[in-house]
Amino acid sequence: MRDARGWALLELTRVRLLEVVREPEALFWMFVFPVIMAIALGIAFPSRTTDTVVVGVVEGPGAAETVTALRTAAGVETRALAPRDVETAVRRASVQIVVEPGRPPTYRYDPARAESRLARRIVDDVLQRAGGRQDAWAPREEAVASAGSRYIDWLVPGLLGMTIMQTGLWGVGFSIVQSRTRKLLKRLVATPMRRSQYLLAQILARMVFLVVEAGVLLAFGRVVFDVPMRGSWLLITVTIVVGALSFAGIGLLAASRAKTVEGLSGMLNIVILPMWILSGVFFASSNFPDALQPFIRALPLTALNDALRAVMLEGASARLILTELALLSLWGAGSFGLALRLFRWM
Repeated sequence: MRDARGWALLELTRVRLLEVVREPEALFWMFVFPVIMAIALGIAFPSRTTDTVVVGVVEGPGAAETVTALRTAAGVETRALAPRDVETAVRRASVQIVVEPGRPPTYRYDPARAESRLARRIVDDVLQRAGGRQDAWAPREEAVASAGSRYIDWLVPGLLGMTIMQTGLWGVGFSIVQSRTRKLLKRLVATPMRRSQYLLAQILARMVFLVVEAGVLLAFGRVVFDVPMRGSWLLITVTIVVGALSFAGIGLLAASRAKTVEGLSGMLNIVILPMWILSGVFFASSNFPDALQPFIRALPLTALNDALRAVMLEGASARLILTELALLSLWGAGSFGLALRLFRWM
């Protein structure tokens, strides 16, 4: 009897693998899309020693002297602006700050933008020195370049976490609901197969593709962008597997009673969108108010992203990410247990 049950689980897993291989769209979203995202964002946010401050200088008396003073500073680019174009330049953020020459000059910028506030400090410092201000001392400077401090280094673990979440939820949930709408699950009811075997087969098939999926993105980040791996490869593998199991369990729960693909899509979007925004995929979750932090910390994608970044960029040990792994395990076990109780064949 045990051999028969084991054979049924292996056969169901094999069938699910064949289904995925025969869906080129699924392969694209699993393997190609994360790489495209890494390329696009890596190009959009390259690692630079200095960021150029773009300053608009209003044409008129004193403009030439202002431009000359600003060009003495490294990393400052000036653009001439007609008075009628000042408001448009600020609104469209084509320049970070506008300087209207005079004694004293007038700075026009949006204080809500961090880059504009920084540009205001740089421009004021340059013009104050040009006007005769003396510094109390000349500080010593030591440039520090730390591997893992670039945006692309921070981004790749987030993209990996996002990919694990999306393929876990969509890959598992879509397969089940599609089989339900095609009446395939109704036929499986008549077999001696157990509900747990069918659900486990969905997870096992997902784990097979996870190896290639995670490996492609990590290898691409390492080869193309030199993203570091400071921690243990074994620990990063364990983290990825635990995260994948967690989201596969959530995907099973979401699909346990959904009868249409449209219904599943709505349900999964409710699950995915908050984590896309809050869990630190493209920008740090610490940017959100303190009142939201307990909720954000409880999200599985936040735990996965934090654990991946801690191991890859900081070389964290298993003890330091134990809380994140425990939270992911709780989400996965709880979701799988509920899915077993709530699952319907039809």
